[in-house]
Amino acid sequence: MKAPERERLLRSLQSRFERHMHRHAGMAWEDVAARLEATPAALMSVGAMDASGGEPDVIGQDPSDGQFIFCDCAPESPSGRRSLCYDRAALSARKENKPGGSAVETAAAMGVVLLTEALYRALQQLGEFDTKTSSWIATPADVRSLGGALFCDRRYGQVFVYHNGAQSYYAARGFRGQLRV
Repeated sequence: MKAPERERLLRSLQSRFERHMHRHAGMAWEDVAARLEATPAALMSVGAMDASGGEPDVIGQDPSDGQFIFCDCAPESPSGRRSLCYDRAALSARKENKPGGSAVETAAAMGVVLLTEALYRALQQLGEFDTKTSSWIATPADVRSLGGALFCDRRYGQVFVYHNGAQSYYAARGFRGQLRV
């Protein structure tokens, strides 16, 4: 990442961090920035989250290793990551009307992973997300082995977890990523 692009991204992240202090009470931007600057691959991943509409922000810090947890905090599922089936196997299984890719592969290319159900629910404690869209989440192997995949949204003041065929895709379904730095 070139210096002007890096500085622009860091300024944007700092501004978002400062506007939403309730997401990371007790944390200092200087500590987050130092960790990002020391880890160029992580900065690239956060940049990819931002470029695809994710509005990444810190939503916690792992007490076991001190890593900051970045998550997509856009109000709706990131617009640059919608209309994707769940994974490569699902994409390969589609015979016609294939989507442009899969959520799991796109996340991996960005250097992030899909949110777990627990992290999705934790995110929803910080605001109301996916009130008009939905997001694929990490799916347990036993569900995936039967052809399904899980997604979540927020409706009627509640967080719902649903299932769908992994090969399905919708214009209003994307995925939220997480990155630990």
